[in-house]
Amino acid sequence: MFNLFKKKTVTCKKCSAEVSEKSLKDNLYICPECNAYLRMGAYERLDMVCDKGTFCETDGDLTSLNHISFPGYDDKLADAAEKSGISEAVICGTAEIDSMPCAVFAMDSNFMMGSMGSVVGERLTRLFELAAEQGLPVVGFTTSGGARMQEGIFSLMQMAKVSGAVKKHSDAGNLYVTVLTDPTTGGVTASFAMLGDIIIAEPNALVGFAGARVIEQTTGKALPAGFQRAEFILEHGFADAIVERPVLKSTLANILKIHTCKARR
Repeated sequence: MFNLFKKKTVTCKKCSAEVSEKSLKDNLYICPECNAYLRMGAYERLDMVCDKGTFCETDGDLTSLNHISFPGYDDKLADAAEKSGISEAVICGTAEIDSMPCAVFAMDSNFMMGSMGSVVGERLTRLFELAAEQGLPVVGFTTSGGARMQEGIFSLMQMAKVSGAVKKHSDAGNLYVTVLTDPTTGGVTASFAMLGDIIIAEPNALVGFAGARVIEQTTGKALPAGFQRAEFILEHGFADAIVERPVLKSTLANILKIHTCKARR
């Protein structure tokens, strides 16, 4: 059910170590040589935190159209689907985490760098509407290069659209937990990624809106060390915790259990 790497070995981008697929998967895609966090696909993340056999995908049949006749966009979509093995940059559904029911989504940087187009926005909006209707908390893994330029204003509209769905879900008294992974940038950061009631980040994840080089060129000032990394945003109050992958499932489960107990009082 869940995608695996097609190559027999994977090269760590930090230390250049060659790591076997099995060793990497067994180690939750953390390099066993230098402990660097390698990027994970959406299904790998869901496999990591969801109880076995409980994930039920929703709206997987929704696929993108070339609304503004952007040159080459149809080919890019087809190529992205073939290479990533998924139909869009986010996978949504319902599941259980340590027997706690929830709605869950995971973005995937293997599909056009996790960019947010109209289908990403629609899948997420429908998920939050479903969660509000069923009284479910939402757990979301974000990773994205931002809004999808090939869809123009349609992609930018998704920022407000998903944020509105998050607000309605919140107004109904439901919990939303976001897990920021490397990288979470652009319009995704400026909208639903930072709207979680509880915001968790993976170690050293890049989180920001504009790129550091753009900011430096615009302001004419050098940026501090570690700028836009998870540890920096935690220090400056933009995240609530940094959680390592081996304890992420148990951490999410504890959050869901605490919230459920409070909701029942």
